[in-house]
Amino acid sequence: MTELTRTQVGIVGGGPAGLMLSHLLALAGIDSVVVDRRTRLEIENTVRAGILEEDSVRLLVETGVSDRVRREGIAHDGIVLRYGGESHRIDFKGLVGAASWLYPQTDVFIDLADARDRDGGDVRFGVGDTRVVDVTSDLPGILFTAADGSAQEVRCDYLVGADGSHSMCRMEVPAELRKHYVREYPFAWFGILTEAPKSAPELIYTHSARGFALISQRTDTLQRMYFQCDPDEDTDAWSDDRIWSELQARVAGPDGLSLNEGPITSKTVLRFRSFVAEPMRYGRLLLAGDAAHTVPPTGAKGLNLALADVRVLAEVLERALAGKDVLGEYGPRALTRVWKAQHFSYWMTSMLHTIPGANDFDLRRQLGELTTITTSIAGSTLLAESYTGWPKS
Repeated sequence: MTELTRTQVGIVGGGPAGLMLSHLLALAGIDSVVVDRRTRLEIENTVRAGILEEDSVRLLVETGVSDRVRREGIAHDGIVLRYGGESHRIDFKGLVGAASWLYPQTDVFIDLADARDRDGGDVRFGVGDTRVVDVTSDLPGILFTAADGSAQEVRCDYLVGADGSHSMCRMEVPAELRKHYVREYPFAWFGILTEAPKSAPELIYTHSARGFALISQRTDTLQRMYFQCDPDEDTDAWSDDRIWSELQARVAGPDGLSLNEGPITSKTVLRFRSFVAEPMRYGRLLLAGDAAHTVPPTGAKGLNLALADVRVLAEVLERALAGKDVLGEYGPRALTRVWKAQHFSYWMTSMLHTIPGANDFDLRRQLGELTTITTSIAGSTLLAESYTGWPKS
């Protein structure tokens, strides 16, 4: 016997995009049901980095999700671009009056999941056999098996696919109508977590002849660092001593910068690509977050794009449920920001990474580009504005 639930918006995907959308809809008096194949514990234990734009922080705080990001997040008023063994600070506050916030995506998820629990939201984790049906009808649906093994059916006025980079929902758009834009990269990031003090007060993005490195942070005693590697790199082939030797070599310079070392508690290879799926709407199905687009992590845009998507989508759905013919607005509005973020993420990636097969000309050209950015108020302002976000866009 299948249990039927009727709601206004059905959401596939219980990550930050799906939960934030459900929260925003609830504020407008709109019911939703969220389903996710993962358990809440599984999502909480998935370590993800997190750099939030100021608009993302405002969205969490001002809509009543939580103010924990203000209390426990770390505001960064700039970043450092390091090349030629020297550091050059981009002053976000001074250039554009904004900051970025270091706040792990895991914590964003916990805040949103707690808020949905607090407000009585219908969120169902740990489901199986999920599929969506009738997406072009007036009553699309989600069929799945609940965590307790019971058969479930959710019927809704509108259906949202926020089910991540391996989205099932986006494949509902017929092949002849969908266009996927993809840029693959011939390198990956070797990421570590280390029990060590911070090496710098802000993030350091490093260009070197040995390849890119990012010196990031988690807490006062736990740090996240990355260095460019081959996508097929074997983490087991890297001892702690070898990792630290490589990282130290990539940031080395005449100023004597040295990283604080400590035990390495996690090693992973992070593959990435640029991807956009168009259109972001088919019938009564709308895509949001990684289901519609992914970006290289160099620009710190992935989570911010997901939150920006659902901010627009919640507004569009509210008007659609009031009888307005506005669904067609969503994709074009969201994609304007998506493509700006794609450009910025690609720019940062191509400017800082060593491309396999690059020659001396390529290396010197990158250094010329970095020098142009760091010695030009206009260039530095463009980077600062792009990194901290584009308010209201």
